[in-house]
Amino acid sequence: MEGWRLQGHHDPLAGDQGQLLAVVTNGTRALVMVLDEPGDAGEHAIDPTATGKQGGYVLSNGQHETYDAQDTVPLEQALVIVEHLIDHGRPPTGVGWHVDR
Repeated sequence: MEGWRLQGHHDPLAGDQGQLLAVVTNGTRALVMVLDEPGDAGEHAIDPTATGKQGGYVLSNGQHETYDAQDTVPLEQALVIVEHLIDHGRPPTGVGWHVDR
């Protein structure tokens, strides 16, 4: 996943191989997704020990979302995951990951 670039203010990061890295946060937790291409169901980081739901996620189109806490990770962990994805092309070892395809 070398060569990531920002496409626009609300767009996901785009990799040289066409993958997309998207992050949406509510300030406490974040949904970290990797897509093979626009429209792909993708895959995302998970927190299997989390319970409940959390709102406050605002998408680029202004839509407000609530996600299961298991489908998001704490914001600090999300930043580590994003850095590792950019540097190494894969999630860090030990991070829960769910393929949605």
